[in-house]
Amino acid sequence: MQYRTLGRTGVQVSTLALGAMNFGKIGNTTQDEATALVDAALEAGVNLIDTADWYGEGESEEMVGKAVAGRRDDLVLATKAAMPMGERNRRGGSRRWLVTALDDSLRRLGVDHVDLYQIHRWDPATSDEETLSALTDLQRAGKIRYFGSSTFPAHRIVQAQWAAREHHLGRYVTEQPSYSILQRGIEAHVLPVAEEYGLGVLVWSPLASGWLSGAVREGREIATNRSTLMPERFDLALPANRARLDAVERLAGVADGAGLTMIQLALGFVTAHPAVTSALIGPRTPEHLKAQLAAADTVLPADVLDAIDAIVAPGTDLAAHEKHDTPPALLDPSLRRR
Repeated sequence: MQYRTLGRTGVQVSTLALGAMNFGKIGNTTQDEATALVDAALEAGVNLIDTADWYGEGESEEMVGKAVAGRRDDLVLATKAAMPMGERNRRGGSRRWLVTALDDSLRRLGVDHVDLYQIHRWDPATSDEETLSALTDLQRAGKIRYFGSSTFPAHRIVQAQWAAREHHLGRYVTEQPSYSILQRGIEAHVLPVAEEYGLGVLVWSPLASGWLSGAVREGREIATNRSTLMPERFDLALPANRARLDAVERLAGVADGAGLTMIQLALGFVTAHPAVTSALIGPRTPEHLKAQLAAADTVLPADVLDAIDAIVAPGTDLAAHEKHDTPPALLDPSLRRR
């Protein structure tokens, strides 16, 4: 396992981190299975576990808490808030909600603090000053060590950095964006901004929801867990999905030629970017975890990276409509036609 410094925090984290979204009902994972995954990941050298209150409506945090009991100090524990946990004010980035949400997360995790507390999505209804002020106070209270953002557009990352400076508040020290060979749009804006401000970058969905796991191939029935949950993302009648499958077939040839699995190719690609600190893996089974941990020391040579660029150009998203950092006004006509 390799380790890198998380932004400018001085904290050393593994280049592969364990994402716990599949713990509980999302991945149909039991407590025993989740604990076994945590055990195996820690034994392999993974030292960062990432979850969120929204995953299974708190179920993932509860499972993570039970799985890490007695070894809290051995790992970097991260969670997130801001996604809906109920009606009206039980969401977003307001002080009112974040104070309550963090206490709820600490209770479910069974700890008195988390190392990294992340705002799961930018909340356009709440000012940066409001959110950063609340996070700074929670940090000073010792309930969080650092705080970061997740899936923020580049301009919001910049704005939050300026707000922290202007109001003399703590700042986001990490960003957690979606990034894979098939979704490279953040190379054009988010990753350069993260480098400019010295942010640690924890990328999610490096296997592109299973497209790059090796399980999705031409002429083979697509029967992954994610395809069951989100069938529209795997409907080959849609042009974007057809383009993804065509790219996967070509990438499989590159992987074979380099003596790599598709998973090694995919994880080696995202961790090769100088802005990326860690790639979040989200296994549901021990077999998934073993296959993903096999990429822990993968370093892609220049010719393989060039071959990937020839298939999916730098800064290109093959499914741009699935982006999670699109400004709200582009999605809701009422916001741009008032």
